[in-house]
Amino acid sequence: MPTVVVGGAVANKHLNGGEAWVRLSWILGLRRLGCRVLFVEQIDPAACVDEHGRQTAFAGSANRRYFDDVMTQFGLTGSATLVLGSGEATSGTDFGDLLDAVSDADLLVNISGNLHSPDLMRRIRRKAYVDLDPGFTQFWEVAGNRGARLAGHDVYFTVGESIGTDGCTIPTAGLDWRPVPPPVVLDEWPVVTGGDAFTTVGAWRGAFGPVVHEGHTYGLKVHEFRKVIELPKIVRAAPFEIALAIHPGDDQDRDALVANGWRLTDPRAETPGPLEFRDFVQRSRAEFSVAQGIYVETRSGWFSDRTVRYLASGKPALVQDTGFSRFYPVGEGLVPFRTLDEAATGAASILADPAGHSAAARALAEERFDSDKVLARFLEEALG
Repeated sequence: MPTVVVGGAVANKHLNGGEAWVRLSWILGLRRLGCRVLFVEQIDPAACVDEHGRQTAFAGSANRRYFDDVMTQFGLTGSATLVLGSGEATSGTDFGDLLDAVSDADLLVNISGNLHSPDLMRRIRRKAYVDLDPGFTQFWEVAGNRGARLAGHDVYFTVGESIGTDGCTIPTAGLDWRPVPPPVVLDEWPVVTGGDAFTTVGAWRGAFGPVVHEGHTYGLKVHEFRKVIELPKIVRAAPFEIALAIHPGDDQDRDALVANGWRLTDPRAETPGPLEFRDFVQRSRAEFSVAQGIYVETRSGWFSDRTVRYLASGKPALVQDTGFSRFYPVGEGLVPFRTLDEAATGAASILADPAGHSAAARALAEERFDSDKVLARFLEEALG
């Protein structure tokens, strides 16, 4: 089996257990297939902060501690390296030794273009880009914004199933985008029965600002949530909870959420690490979530890595349709909605048959998102 370098952000997204799972799923999933896997992450000196969010030196940063803790929890200490800048310092393998190690790699899996050091990139024979933000990535590229770092890869993958197909308005930016579902390592996500609330984890406005393309402004997650803010008042048989990162400037929205019956918690307290994130998902009754407006409006087919972990845990997912219903079986286990009324109907369906929806959720995860299947196909395409 090949030697694979996975590049991705864990320290850059410290105290975000869900984001850690995205990268862990690739690392652990590829190892399950017999690959030798090296995880390499780059972090800019300006991104290194202390526990209060104040910029600090790399050596004592909260980012480095978080990276080391997560790698230790999953037995990855000897095969994971956090690189400061272009190699000024590392946590893990010495940079010179890292250069030697990646020279033996058959493939780079570059999640969201995190890895960009020229010294590292030129030593890896084949490079695959994995896009987690369809729409943002491509619209930025056609606008001349190179922040996604698309250049220099041999093959391009995206969780936006619709890109390049009829009905999707996202430009390809001249690249052949291959769909890849978010993988989940099923052994890490066993079925857990029961649960109280419909839950989700997220940021009110998301990580990026609005995108404007040809005079049209694509909305953010906040705009989609406002459309269904009354849902807990309509569906009274179960609570709705969000571990929500929301800026103090959005107090009016926070007050509206609470007034409409949403339970709000702090994701940095509830889901700071991958183990806490897993606990949060598995004590839920089901997922309820909206998507970024850009994913919905473009009919991107985006599917959430968070949702696949709910499904694997036997938790049905009531989630806003981004066009994914064209590609995945829906109705049981995975319930899409477009309007407030459809969301209420979907919630009622889940509450009426929890066992049926739970079984269907796990079955869908096993059939379509199992890392053994997803990553085996990925390797076949990525290695050419």
